[in-house]
Amino acid sequence: MSRVQSIERAFSVLSALADGPVGVTEVADRTELPKSTAARMLASLEREGAVEQVPGETRYRLGPRIATLAAGRQETRGLVAIAHPALVELADETGEAAGLSVPDGRTVHYVDQVDSPNPVQVRDWTGYRVPMHAVSSGQVFLAHLAPPALARFLARPLEAFTPATLTDAGTLIERLRDVRRDGHAWVHEEFAEGIASVAAGIAGPDGELIAAVHVHGPTYRFPAPGQAAGVAAAVTAAAARIGARLRA
Repeated sequence: MSRVQSIERAFSVLSALADGPVGVTEVADRTELPKSTAARMLASLEREGAVEQVPGETRYRLGPRIATLAAGRQETRGLVAIAHPALVELADETGEAAGLSVPDGRTVHYVDQVDSPNPVQVRDWTGYRVPMHAVSSGQVFLAHLAPPALARFLARPLEAFTPATLTDAGTLIERLRDVRRDGHAWVHEEFAEGIASVAAGIAGPDGELIAAVHVHGPTYRFPAPGQAAGVAAAVTAAAARIGARLRA
């Protein structure tokens, strides 16, 4: 069986469970698979947490991993809806693009961006995932990791994207100390040449960082001389407003 065929069959089995718990025979009937194949697919999906047996029964239902994935997407959509007005205000205030990101494993996932009124724009990064160490929002997340989690992150090589990318663990740790102290992170051409950005973290209801706000623009104009502190303060204030709305 090809990998594509296996994926198609797995999705058909998951779809068969979408309306509630069913047994192997009914899964086979709904998917038009042999009963033995349906049983093997259910067993594989159960090992991954995608399905589970109803306690005390032989029927199967969608598992906790599917629920977690669905909830995560819903939470992200809710976060974007709450944060977007603040991004609009921030882009207008700073004259540069403002974005929202969430942590995703070792990467930052950009989930929203509001372009600036400036006719010369940077690209829209919405939907992209970028290694944490190379971007401002990622460094904000890393700065607030527990020491064991940060050690695990730094145990793997740090990829260089430009000559300015921080690839030495010791140097990155020093930067993260500054980020914790200052409450924001600046990066200059560390992921893409010609782009600078500044980010601040958004605290959720339990006080944990769940997202970050950033502003980025071309290095020839951003930040303007003497304006770095003011831009960082605006980003930090926007992150605080979004956090307050989330907690409310």
